[in-house]
Amino acid sequence: MPKTLPVVDVTGPICCSPVGAGAMAEPEALEVALRLKAIADPTRVRLMSMLLAAPDGEACGCDLAPAVGLTDATVSHHLGQLLKAGLVTRERRGMNVWYSPDRSALSALIRVIDPDCC
Repeated sequence: MPKTLPVVDVTGPICCSPVGAGAMAEPEALEVALRLKAIADPTRVRLMSMLLAAPDGEACGCDLAPAVGLTDATVSHHLGQLLKAGLVTRERRGMNVWYSPDRSALSALIRVIDPDCC
């Protein structure tokens, strides 16, 4: 059975020094690890890829499920994990939910891992 993640507010942007800047304090390490753990799943990587490549920068959950060959409920779970980690945003429109990558959160995560990147 998977280990339950601790409850940490990850709705705000990552605010810590890069990993290579020195020993990271436990709260900051946990914040980074929770985000990395959320995306460390092949389906979630595929979903993020689709969201980042979407022409309008967003996609309906109803379109993502058939694209990855999983049920709506399973895709909803994966998107929920990405949402909890602060890596995507969502907006309900009628019966559908639209998801967008949170580019500022992704950029902050990249800068924490490699400040010389991009």
